[in-house]
Amino acid sequence: MTAGATPFSSKLDLALKALSMSRGRLAADLGVDKSLVGRWASGAVTPSAHNLENLTRLIASKRPGFTMLDWDRDIEAIAAVFGVTVQARPETLAAPLQPAADGILPAPMLEMARLTTARRGAAYEGFWRTTRPSVVMAGRFFHDHGMVRRAANGLLEVRMGGSGMVFDGWLLPAEGQLFAFLFDTVGQTPIFLIFNGVPLPKASILDGLVMGAALNAARTPSAYPIVMERVGDLSGDPAADEATRAELFARDPLAPEGSVPEAIVRHLVRDIGPKAAAEGGDLFLLASLASTWSRGVSAGGHLQG
Repeated sequence: MTAGATPFSSKLDLALKALSMSRGRLAADLGVDKSLVGRWASGAVTPSAHNLENLTRLIASKRPGFTMLDWDRDIEAIAAVFGVTVQARPETLAAPLQPAADGILPAPMLEMARLTTARRGAAYEGFWRTTRPSVVMAGRFFHDHGMVRRAANGLLEVRMGGSGMVFDGWLLPAEGQLFAFLFDTVGQTPIFLIFNGVPLPKASILDGLVMGAALNAARTPSAYPIVMERVGDLSGDPAADEATRAELFARDPLAPEGSVPEAIVRHLVRDIGPKAAAEGGDLFLLASLASTWSRGVSAGGHLQG
């Protein structure tokens, strides 16, 4: 078994068991939230370089000689470092990882999402580009690029980002909408999105709302509209699709000034509140079906709507 065949989560699990340490104790000793350690243990994310360094230093204090290089070992070699043995079970180590949502979101919600994904998930798989207004740079817009695809656990996995910012999470279809639960891999903060879904077999554009913490010094709670446009289809080859996702992540997310179509600008930046409502607009920030941008196409592309 090669080092790459063993996920970090399995190595961390072995280390914790060998040291008789709980996830809660590890989180307390590292000074991080227990939910972050849970995401490491579930395989949803791997530690940042800073957190991995602190984690390694902590383990080395309990197991002298342990270094960063040990994380590159296979599971049997790491077990030897701790003086324990493991029974290699490749089929277990290769099992699909469960999302962080399991155990946090209600089980009926996840089960319904899996059933709906089985029926309608293919409509949303593909490569996508978002357009969203900047909360901290007035008048500017950002494009996140990424991929949506069905994971082995039956849910739609989402990976979006650019210029070092990555948003990982899950897209749950329900009642005609899409509910996304993401977190950024830099600040480890959650982001919530709701998109209007489409009834046709293939979604081409989606619109909705984002709620999260702005990337300013105060991490101000913010809500704003977002549009997501399909920019490509999955190839069916996981390695090739990962390469395409990596290429998309390398693109500059800051949209050049004047590059966003005026119609999208008007949709994303609009007046709301009592004055706007008095003139026929919206009192609250909405992604109304009456003005939705979400569109889909039929299998042959002849029907759109």
